Amino acid sequence: MIGIIMFFVALVMLLLGFPVAFTFGGIALIFGVFAEGFDMFAFMPFRIQSYMENTVMMAVPLFVFMGIVLQKTRLAEQLLEAMGKLFGGVRGGLAISTILVGALLAASTGVVGASVVAMGLISLPVMLKYNYNKSLACGTICASGTLGQIIPPSIILIILGDVLGIPVGDLFQAALMPGMVLIGCYIAYILILTFLNPDMAPAMPQDLDKETRAQQIRSALKAIIPPLALVLIVLGSIFTGIATPTESSALGGVGAIVLALIYRQFSWKMLYDSGLETVKVTAMVFAILMGATAFSMAFSYTGGDYIVEEALLSLPGEKWGFIILAMIAILILGFFIDFVEIAFIIVPILAPVAEALGINMVWFAILIAMNLQTSFLTPPFGFSLFYLKGVAPSSVRTTDIYKGVTPFILIQILVLASIMVFPGWYGMN
Repeated sequence: MIGIIMFFVALVMLLLGFPVAFTFGGIALIFGVFAEGFDMFAFMPFRIQSYMENTVMMAVPLFVFMGIVLQKTRLAEQLLEAMGKLFGGVRGGLAISTILVGALLAASTGVVGASVVAMGLISLPVMLKYNYNKSLACGTICASGTLGQIIPPSIILIILGDVLGIPVGDLFQAALMPGMVLIGCYIAYILILTFLNPDMAPAMPQDLDKETRAQQIRSALKAIIPPLALVLIVLGSIFTGIATPTESSALGGVGAIVLALIYRQFSWKMLYDSGLETVKVTAMVFAILMGATAFSMAFSYTGGDYIVEEALLSLPGEKWGFIILAMIAILILGFFIDFVEIAFIIVPILAPVAEALGINMVWFAILIAMNLQTSFLTPPFGFSLFYLKGVAPSSVRTTDIYKGVTPFILIQILVLASIMVFPGWYGMN
């Protein structure tokens, strides 16, 4: 039972706010030495070396760099301005624009914090100015900002591909349809809500002639086409087999610099700052990975994995009992800990059981990714909630944000359930 005790001690330490990487590494060292002695960690350097030589994981810093460079090109601001003018005359048009821009930012940058902050600074004041319901405005921004977790190229899909031993390109292809369905459900919710209660999101007053409207369409296309072209090139090179995910991530980084030149936002300082932020994010991810590697090693050596596997294989309902329990556990853990910790600690425990039950691992990975996206919205520790609160006007209360995200959390759970029950709809059997 040492491994099980170690697992719950780690959860308690994380909830108390201790640094993730040091929590996993420290607890692994203490319990591992107690159970097996220092010899347990003799192979640790080789495990670290294998991760450092992993070409799939090289895509993480390159896609992060691509996202940060695009964030600094004022891409979000230009997209929101253009889309807001196009859809502002429709009830809920600003909210729909925010969702569409969030989807494009997700596919081009994938940086959740940057997307939520950008839309919180630009879109939220405009929606409040035109008397949008505060909760609806906040929920729309938080939900659209987290689309980067499921829409490729997604960092979490790269991590899950490595942890589960699945080609990242297969995960990117499998995630496209669920991502599109989720976007469609968000828009449908806003349209239905505003039809039933027009005061929730009134239309912007429009006084435009045909020439001005044509100009707006041209400006919108000008803002949309460059980042969309980059996304199509990056994903297209993966799906057609021209490039591996790692090679396409390098292409994306170069493409982001080209877009910075097009938008006249390039400078050597911007390049240096983007590189520095990329190093910080990458160091955080790989520090957690090293701590999680030590933790999983100690957990396995103390027999914790066998206890968990035996318990999960004996669940009633076999495959479906395991799937339902796994999804509920990940959903609950997402209320309290970050997606990176779940991916590196919980998923490796679940993976052998899923394989033993003959579960399609691509399908299983997409279920986890969709579930992990919910963790960004769930109180009390949803990161998107913190990001938006940090830039929202003082008139927006935390309760407004919590109320706003609740319908979108339910939509995500419904889409997750549809992927579970009808995988054939999404091309996963």
